Amino acid sequence: MKLYRTLFLILALSIVVCDVQAQRGNVWCFGHEAAINFNSGFPVADSSSVISRGSCASICDTLGELLFYANTRAGISGNTTLVWNNSDQLMLNGDSIVGEGWYYELVIVPDPSNLYRYYLFTVGVTGTSMLGIYYSVIDMSLNGGMGEVIQKNVQLQNFKCSDGLTAIQHGNGRDWWVFFRRWDSPNNTYYKYLITPTGISNVMTQSIGSTSSNGFERMFFSKSGNRMIFLFPNGLFELYDFDRCSGLLSNPQTVFPEQTAPFTRLFWSGQFSPSGNLFYTTLISLPGVTDSCFLIQYNLNASNIAMSADTLEIGLLMNNMGQLKLGPDNKIYLSSVYNNFVTSSYPYPDTVYSIYNSYLGVINSPDSIGITCDFQPYSFYLGGKRSYIGLPNNPDYDLPALVGSPCDTLVSQNELAGAAAVGSLHVYYLSDWDKAFINASNLKGKTGKLLVYDMQGKIIHSEPLRILNGYYTRDLSMIGRADGVYLVVVETEQERLVKKVMVD
Repeated sequence: MKLYRTLFLILALSIVVCDVQAQRGNVWCFGHEAAINFNSGFPVADSSSVISRGSCASICDTLGELLFYANTRAGISGNTTLVWNNSDQLMLNGDSIVGEGWYYELVIVPDPSNLYRYYLFTVGVTGTSMLGIYYSVIDMSLNGGMGEVIQKNVQLQNFKCSDGLTAIQHGNGRDWWVFFRRWDSPNNTYYKYLITPTGISNVMTQSIGSTSSNGFERMFFSKSGNRMIFLFPNGLFELYDFDRCSGLLSNPQTVFPEQTAPFTRLFWSGQFSPSGNLFYTTLISLPGVTDSCFLIQYNLNASNIAMSADTLEIGLLMNNMGQLKLGPDNKIYLSSVYNNFVTSSYPYPDTVYSIYNSYLGVINSPDSIGITCDFQPYSFYLGGKRSYIGLPNNPDYDLPALVGSPCDTLVSQNELAGAAAVGSLHVYYLSDWDKAFINASNLKGKTGKLLVYDMQGKIIHSEPLRILNGYYTRDLSMIGRADGVYLVVVETEQERLVKKVMVD
């Protein structure tokens, strides 16, 4: 990733005249080695190591300098999530993270207790052994500032999750809400985790609105954070009010109900305009369903939102419209994937370039109604790189606190520290990879060893621990081990933590 450091230092002196408010979301990494840098006040094409048809995320520091990015990769040496440093190199321990190559299955959230530490949340959507929601921890103070994954694949839930993970900053301007839905039964339940300086809360649930049971559900928050839209590919479109303090949704309004086959609406992505008054959706094309894809604008202040639909663009089957995303420049960007029906559209062969995958569409004035929004298809050139359907699933990292709200107060760090945290050990076995992911946190000891016992009490594996700031993580190969229960022991000079793991 070319970081434009010299250019940025010059422009930083005059940033007050630019219409760029966000900083931590100023670099996007996506598609087939594509990237965009917004630090100059306008988008500049760049490059990355991403090769992903969908799920990707990135985060910068408060000056807009890229810290790291992540993407899922499907079908290329298996399905996995990879984490990259800002030199486009695989981060230390940044491989073998749960991910299946879908579209909204990962999100990066800062740790409110540590300026250098970040959570990477991922979900398992369709696999047999990757089900659930997981987190990994990245510490950017390590490896000379290039970062290291210090915990990996800590499982929070073990049910099938929908492809629609998202996050939004709490009203206090420090903490975070992480939202997801389950897939394995018809339901209308939203699952939420609150991320605070004390860690990840117990899961909270809220049942509201219409039921759905598909694995591809989408949640989009307005720029101010007071509204949320839920899109379901089978045609469901619902608008909610959202309280950033309590995390509660309210006042559900069904714009379109869910359809039964044959489908005429196949919602894929969406994005609020900066004011939150307009909403844009893409409808994808599928052979035998519809041979066209659409970009549609809705007026959320209309007495009948459904009837306010204004079709801005109709595309062909070969250039399915993908994800929409609001940029730091307050323009909305649209990706598309190219399929020539001769070679595979993912990953692209080196010879497959077209206007459809070499450019992004841009809505230049997204708060303007109808054609005055100035949608320009295929108008931003990616500098020789290519897009698929996905764009970064980055929340608004610079969403301010709700000044004057009930939650516009923060307890002191001394209060938050409280009693000393107790060490914990998580072990998760992933049969797809024949690996046990071992994660310990809040360790008091500085040295120790990892021991693995079979159920006859025989030590089958032993090695020294590498403890970093109280964390220990290890991907342990279980290839050749007999099916059954094993004991995993993390032992230091101050503690001994034990966990069972089933290998099957």
